[in-house]
Amino acid sequence: MKVDDTIINKIKEEVARYREDIIQFLKDIVAIPSPNGAIGDVVQRIAEEMKKLGYDEVFFDHMGNVVGRIGNGEKKLLYDSHVDTVDVADPTQWEWDPYKGKIENGILYGLGACDEKGSTPGMVYGLKIARDLGLLDGYTVYYFGNLEEVCDGIAPHSLVETDKIRPDFVLIGEPTNMKIYRGHRGRVEMKVVTKGRTCHASAPERGENAVYKMAPIIEGISKMGAEFIDDPFLGKGSIAVTDIHCKTPSINALPDECTIYIDRRLTFGETLEMAVEQVRRVAEPHGGQVEVLIYDEPSYNGFVFKVDKYFPAWALPEDHLLVQAGVETCEKVFGAKPQIGKWVFSTNGIYWMGKANIPAIGFGPGNEVYAHTVKDQVPLEDVVRATEFYALFPAVLRSRL
Repeated sequence: MKVDDTIINKIKEEVARYREDIIQFLKDIVAIPSPNGAIGDVVQRIAEEMKKLGYDEVFFDHMGNVVGRIGNGEKKLLYDSHVDTVDVADPTQWEWDPYKGKIENGILYGLGACDEKGSTPGMVYGLKIARDLGLLDGYTVYYFGNLEEVCDGIAPHSLVETDKIRPDFVLIGEPTNMKIYRGHRGRVEMKVVTKGRTCHASAPERGENAVYKMAPIIEGISKMGAEFIDDPFLGKGSIAVTDIHCKTPSINALPDECTIYIDRRLTFGETLEMAVEQVRRVAEPHGGQVEVLIYDEPSYNGFVFKVDKYFPAWALPEDHLLVQAGVETCEKVFGAKPQIGKWVFSTNGIYWMGKANIPAIGFGPGNEVYAHTVKDQVPLEDVVRATEFYALFPAVLRSRL
């Protein structure tokens, strides 16, 4: 089917018809707590919506992520939206209930509104509208609502390897402020451990304080960066100590072990081995042992998928057909050429493109500056307008294949 003004107008009419349903769906899923992988209740709600809209198949993968399918075509297109959030660290810092949220001046404020529940209604309704208008011929399309906050990329990794669903193309719904994003830096999570010798705190000279041994390591890490690579598109690598704790028999005794956790962002040209060696050079002279973290925690339904916490940097070329299909879709539905950019943070793209080499781009409502903050928010008009994009995108992509 030719993508012309008639089709675009029909999409806009259908989205307008479902406007209140789209907004209510978003309010419903934001109101359901789903911190750090605890997505059981929210994916049930999403499954109900897809069944109501007549998806061909709605099911849960081995990990407990929700999958909705339309069609049985040769080309496989997947819409990826993680539906867990970070936790509420200090409720007193919120000016409103993070789950009840509020709507003010056309903006929905609530935990996960931006990161990343805001893309789910548009994706779910967009694919339904595309089907109804005959825009999915030759496709198998999936909506994939998953857990991500606990470990980037683990959900798609399991979907491909365990459930044997491997798409040809992926559209990631992380917030892009209605722009087209084509990559981001990678990262590796590490820990450094120092060992000491405990003794009574009244005579510290009798022991060896593991925290004191860690202090120069932390200082050394804080001064790293001069040797980090600065990529013209993805930007410069970075490093941060993000957690620290110690083991001690008592607050009246010296700690005999101290552990810090490190988030090292990697740009193009920086490898896992390079990043680990840089930290090791700082840590080992002070007795610190460096280790890359492993994630093997069970999902909410008890499923375990073990991965190391190394996530490669990735980017699609600007002239890639998927990027250009995203640009053309914006031009057709919004009447203007979008900016092309990148995320500052990390997404499931670290698996789709970084590990599996499956072409992926990002498009979603919301500005990532509000992610993981007490100002988490998304403009409702953008949530609705994004539905137009999600509905038209498969047809534009097909015209370029």
